Amino acid sequence: MFGALKNAFMNGGHLLRVARILARHDALFPLEIIGVAPGIVALAKLISKRDAEGRPGQRLARALNEAGPSFIKMGQALATRSDLLGEELAADLSELQDRLPAFSGAKAKATIEAEFGENMDTMFASFDDVPVAAASIAQVHFAVTSDNREVAVKVLRPAIEDAFERDIGLLRWVAGLVETARPDLKRLKPREVIETLAQTVELEMDLRFEAAAAAELAENFEGDADFIVPDVDWSRTGRRVMVTERIHGIALDDREALVDAGHDPDEVLIKAANATFRQVFRDGFFHADVHPGNLFVTPEGAIGAVDFGIMGRMDLKTRRILADMLLAFLTRDYRRAAEVHFEAGWVPAHRSVDAFTQACRSIGEPILDKPQNEISIARLLGQLFQITETFEMETQPQLLLLQKTMLVAEGTARRLNPDANMWVLARPLIEDWMHENLGPEARVRDAVDGIADSLSRLPRIMDGIEESAGMIADGRVRLHPDTIQSLKSSDSSQITLVKGLWIAVAILVVIILIS
Repeated sequence: MFGALKNAFMNGGHLLRVARILARHDALFPLEIIGVAPGIVALAKLISKRDAEGRPGQRLARALNEAGPSFIKMGQALATRSDLLGEELAADLSELQDRLPAFSGAKAKATIEAEFGENMDTMFASFDDVPVAAASIAQVHFAVTSDNREVAVKVLRPAIEDAFERDIGLLRWVAGLVETARPDLKRLKPREVIETLAQTVELEMDLRFEAAAAAELAENFEGDADFIVPDVDWSRTGRRVMVTERIHGIALDDREALVDAGHDPDEVLIKAANATFRQVFRDGFFHADVHPGNLFVTPEGAIGAVDFGIMGRMDLKTRRILADMLLAFLTRDYRRAAEVHFEAGWVPAHRSVDAFTQACRSIGEPILDKPQNEISIARLLGQLFQITETFEMETQPQLLLLQKTMLVAEGTARRLNPDANMWVLARPLIEDWMHENLGPEARVRDAVDGIADSLSRLPRIMDGIEESAGMIADGRVRLHPDTIQSLKSSDSSQITLVKGLWIAVAILVVIILIS
């Protein structure tokens, strides 16, 4: 009891600090909407001066940036929730830049030496004290290794783990209050959202996981000259330090610089679109932080990616559902678009397919009626997620992250060429993938795989039947008299049916073995 009171007191004080920051930026509306800790919200209003400049989302972004690393991450996570916040607010939060004042080069060096128990001079021939980028969790310095390789060195912020543990504790507490005070919001899974954020941040704070993500992405694109992932220097990578090959290039959205360097923006856009499609649909493993600061065009014209702290995953089933749904939208087959949601179990079966079809049409028509270069798949997904409450549609976290990624990618693509659509440019790849995964051959292959899976379970089923029969014979299982009588009275047609089923199974086994 005392522990719970102490926890509430500490979190209440921490919430008041955050609420004061929100109040200063006139951005208390999230806490007001969910109705959590109204006393703390009222007090924060009373003792804080307000700066109401800009749209609500812009004010909230500034407040979260001031609140610190955990809240920057929370804001970035909320930027994917257009279903919850609305399109404009989510778009404003997507502009939230993960930037904080840099810590000193001396502290970075101390962290590196403590991580490896070695002197800097034995690991690096040179090390730039001024970082090239400073974010909420880590910052990056350029360096040259002792064996004369140019590298980028990512170093965690000092004591960042303690700061995140405190903030995540507060967010868990607030999520619990939300579910208690607003049972109607349980559908949005606030606790689950915070736990997902906590797991993501935990992974980000162990740079070995980011290094592993970079290595996996590099394997997926091995031999692809159009998309480059820097090599990881595993001998200089640990929990708090990651060293990778340095990528030289021009920011992906700097059209003028690309043209001056002799690159064709349309060719660059095609390579970027193809790389995005391959990550999402071919591999189901995609870079989910694709702002222009993380993507470069190398002197050879390839797309080079950096910063693999936020990655997305989708299994093949989800990818096929998504592809089927998007194809239905793009062909204006709104009935099919609705049916896909029901087949996937994303919309409860008791809802009306006809009404959901109408909703899909209301979303698709305004977007698809635009010129080809202005059609946004990300916008379509965002508006689709906004109707979740009406149809009790379950939140799909992996699609929310993808929607945010697509939104940023499409924005960058338009800066490269306002007259082009990245998805149209990737059409040959899309058609090949659709044929391979959604066409007749794919359906036959899935059916055969399903049969093979069922057959693989037959020995276990037969063992279970044999064991059950033995238990009945030994008297370890007693059957009801009506059941015994039913078994005795089974006619020959039932026996024939069972024999027929076994013959069918035998034929299927032979077909699979000889195919």
